[in-house]
Amino acid sequence: MRLTFVGAAHEVTGSCHYLNVAGKHILVDYGMQQGIDTFENAELPIAENQVDYVLLTHAHIDHSGLLPLLYANGFRGEIVATQATADLCSIMLRDCAHIQAQEAEWKNRKAKRSSLQDAAEPLYTMEDAEGAIHCLRPYAYGEIIELCEGVKIRFTDVGHLLGSSSIEVWATEAGTTKKIVFSGDIGNKKHTLIKDPNYVKGADYVVMESTYGDRYHLTEKPDYVLELSNIISETLGNGGNVVIPSFAVGRTQEMLYYIREIKEKNLVPDYPDFPVYVDSPLAVEATGVFQKNIAECFSAEALELVNKGINPITFPNLHLSITSDESKLINFDDEPKVIISASGMCEAGRIRHHLKHNLWRPECTILFVGYQAVGTLGRFIVEGEKEVKLFGETIDVRAKIMQLPGMSGHADKNGLIEWLQNIGDMPAKVFVVHGEDSVTKVFSECLISEYGYDTYAPYSGTSYDLIADALIYEATPVPVAKKPKASRATEVFQRLVSAGKRLLEVIYKNEGVANKDLIKFCDQINSLADKWDREI
Repeated sequence: MRLTFVGAAHEVTGSCHYLNVAGKHILVDYGMQQGIDTFENAELPIAENQVDYVLLTHAHIDHSGLLPLLYANGFRGEIVATQATADLCSIMLRDCAHIQAQEAEWKNRKAKRSSLQDAAEPLYTMEDAEGAIHCLRPYAYGEIIELCEGVKIRFTDVGHLLGSSSIEVWATEAGTTKKIVFSGDIGNKKHTLIKDPNYVKGADYVVMESTYGDRYHLTEKPDYVLELSNIISETLGNGGNVVIPSFAVGRTQEMLYYIREIKEKNLVPDYPDFPVYVDSPLAVEATGVFQKNIAECFSAEALELVNKGINPITFPNLHLSITSDESKLINFDDEPKVIISASGMCEAGRIRHHLKHNLWRPECTILFVGYQAVGTLGRFIVEGEKEVKLFGETIDVRAKIMQLPGMSGHADKNGLIEWLQNIGDMPAKVFVVHGEDSVTKVFSECLISEYGYDTYAPYSGTSYDLIADALIYEATPVPVAKKPKASRATEVFQRLVSAGKRLLEVIYKNEGVANKDLIKFCDQINSLADKWDREI
């Protein structure tokens, strides 16, 4: 009975753990790396076509985003998740495949113009995403599922995202049964839309996240409705837009919940009917999934509105942008507005276009409402970068950069400890994962010194024998190799070479055309060449 740590080991994203029990090969999550990749991940200990099951804690891409790649490489097993997670994955994995195809196409167009890059290919195709989606097997919270002989599991609502869960695994091998609890991402309390985390009782081993294991949220929950209304009022009064980079699933719906209340209470009286644009096809589809899972996942507060006949996430002058043409028109409309767009860390998607159009405008506000991983564009902006690159263009950061304090889908240090303590008797070992390198160390040491837990923060590749309660292999950190960056002089020269190649293309396209414009063009080229030849 072996547990191997593959992804999100001393890192926040790319979650993946491998469990070998009773002759079965099981993955818990298979997520995509986002932001800076600090350490190299070990390879999966087995070939992808040998994986029997994937247990999915929730639908966020850093937990689910490599499932289509798993399928592309031969996986044909079952992906086991809650109903809401399966519903969300069915749209999120397609969206991820679409974004990758778009980015590869953009890079290839750029490469064709500059002759500096090799052809780019997406990590996986839409067909791969569809294949992974067909492997999804949804189950309800609280149901004990006999996965196969020797393995039972149960999903418990952990309050991080619609459908998110901790997973209890009862593993039996050679007459010995061990209970392993995978925390998933533990939710923050007092959500407006979804329920607070539920707790799991009893465990031999715990694999738990530590995203906010070194910090605390505000003691008192801020009045987000009031704070957001003030930001909207001031920005619209300045003639600017409020641009909110937001995760399409979860945070977008939460923002709509707050804005509905702002409009209902007329908290922006000078602009009572201000327009709001949700510019993300994924967010629009995800909102439909939220409506489908009201009974199982909504908080009591949200259910009360529903029972009164009030849709908690819609209101007048809400515009849902689906097509790219609809998206482009948003920034050609001069009326001050609120724009909510994905991705939440600004790494991909339509938000990057809205940043390009609004970051340089001092009358605008860029409002961050979620965690920004190290190395992401969102993190750079939040930490005060004065200029950023978008689509090859340098954009000055002149807009007002703000964050809603305490707004997080993750539990803070107190919430993490509370979740662990509710398990009851001390587990044999608590494996601390899913946190930045320094955070996993600090949180692990805190659990040892202050609470008496036996903890271990494994690096990728570490394997543990769960029956013998002993390390099989202890991996050491392997930093990701950094490619040497070309000097500025080299970059500029390559741009000059590319410009020259493009000039030749234009010249040959006009072969056989004789007119005064070509003569003028020829004189300009010769004049410019003479100027630079003299100066050099």
